[in-house]
Amino acid sequence: MTRINDLFSVEGKRIVVTGGASGIGYAIAEAMTMNGALVGIVDMSAERMEAAAQRLAQIGRRPELACANLANPDEARASLEGLHRVLGGLDVLFANAGISGGPGFLGADGARVEANRFEAIDPGVLERTLSVNVGSVFHSAQAVVPLMKAAGQGRIVVTSSISASKTELMVGSAYVASKGAVGMLVRQLAHELAGYGILVNAICPGPTATQIAGGRLQDAAMQDVLGRFAPLGRIASPQDIQGVALLLASRAGDYITGTEITVDGGTHLGPVAVPDGRDRVSRGEG
Repeated sequence: MTRINDLFSVEGKRIVVTGGASGIGYAIAEAMTMNGALVGIVDMSAERMEAAAQRLAQIGRRPELACANLANPDEARASLEGLHRVLGGLDVLFANAGISGGPGFLGADGARVEANRFEAIDPGVLERTLSVNVGSVFHSAQAVVPLMKAAGQGRIVVTSSISASKTELMVGSAYVASKGAVGMLVRQLAHELAGYGILVNAICPGPTATQIAGGRLQDAAMQDVLGRFAPLGRIASPQDIQGVALLLASRAGDYITGTEITVDGGTHLGPVAVPDGRDRVSRGEG
């Protein structure tokens, strides 16, 4: 019989988190650090990384840092290969870096926003969103797969979104398209890499209070609006993602691959009847 502390242990594992200086990425790095993992962080902001490193050093070992734009394949490879050397290997990559693709066609009041209609989207928004949300995952995976193949094992965990599998009203089409592509990439990689002992999965959050989209989901009024549309009555905090991250990084996740795990407070289920007779409508941004 396996004890739960052993089953979910990440003690001594070499783990890299991209976009790890804030939001969901920082929460993942925090969970791994607190539980004894050797952590590396990749982020575009050296200032944010240093602040994150100082906080993490207070609860465990200080993380190793690498500043890079992961939408650039050369920077992705250099940063991840460098952390692989410093950490003495790589057991888990959390490919978390991502950006918003702009607001959707409905505003918080439920009315259509003319400026956000599909035909008004700047092509540059699509290009940038795909470059970061899809490109960073693609380039990060390409950098670490040879290293994991050589080790005969490894795990890649991608931060995706419920937008990968549902239409959205308050989330821009560029973001939805990017996360749909990420979902398919996760399944494709899981299928190809299983024979090398490499597991590939995705975590799909619903609305979460992070710095994405300029931090608009950290606004109390916006949280109140979106929280009413989730069956559990609130949006997520980054810490709500920590349990699933530990599952996928530990022995507890040994037989899980090609899976997208939804963590959204039930938002994907749709409208919910509430005591005053009104319906909640799922309109979140993951």
